[in-house]
Amino acid sequence: MKVKFFSFLSVAFLAMLVSISIANAQVKPRLLVFKKTAGYHHGSIPLAALAVMKMGEENGFVVDTTTDAGKIVESNLKNYTAVVFASTTGDVLNAAQQADLERFIQAGGGFVGIHAAADAEYNWPWYGKMIGGWFAHHPAQQMATLTVVDKGFIATSMLPTEWKRKDEWYHYKSVNPDIHILINLEESSLTYNKNGGDDAFKMGASHPIAWYHEFDGGRVFYTGLGHTDESYSEPLFLQHLLGGIKYAIGKNTPLNYTKAKSQRVSAN
Repeated sequence: MKVKFFSFLSVAFLAMLVSISIANAQVKPRLLVFKKTAGYHHGSIPLAALAVMKMGEENGFVVDTTTDAGKIVESNLKNYTAVVFASTTGDVLNAAQQADLERFIQAGGGFVGIHAAADAEYNWPWYGKMIGGWFAHHPAQQMATLTVVDKGFIATSMLPTEWKRKDEWYHYKSVNPDIHILINLEESSLTYNKNGGDDAFKMGASHPIAWYHEFDGGRVFYTGLGHTDESYSEPLFLQHLLGGIKYAIGKNTPLNYTKAKSQRVSAN
């Protein structure tokens, strides 16, 4: 009897360990990288997706990628911890998908916007406030000086206070005053069009280029960096982006759709 009893305990213990392992696997953070464009298509988008996938492999989160806006629906979004918009441009979501993304954020989901994610959905006020500012203009690609104004954040702690790098430098409009600025672009380091065509878009001494904020129940990180192919093999930029993703993931708390305020919209 004792042998059978201990055998039963051993089987029960092993079953418990398997259950715990399965449970742990099920709570691993999951990200959806959205790559659809309806305007300018950045050639670096596939590189961005591959970089995030590699980050997932190395940092314990699962990554799916899609260009299908049909994946931005509640039945699918509820499987994810955060969504990454990789240089999306133009009007990429319909009204039903917009409402479901709002509900995802309100339920506690995270959002990461890379570069041209700010060049999208100009007729959707909620998105403009969430992303933190809309693209207005950029001068020619060039080297620039960035000032890291907050080195106490997970996406900037590894960066030098003065960071010089080449990219396409967005100038923004309708910047949300509630964003927490991480990096400032020093316009004095830029060369603008000699005929003055760039002048109307200058933002002055305060020119945010990366930021984060808690918004409508979720966590949002945006970086204006990442236009160039070279960005996705640049260690400092990749660490910066990974930090933003980790912020968006947060504690990987399950979504709570009872907190969602936006009403779902019929797809028909």
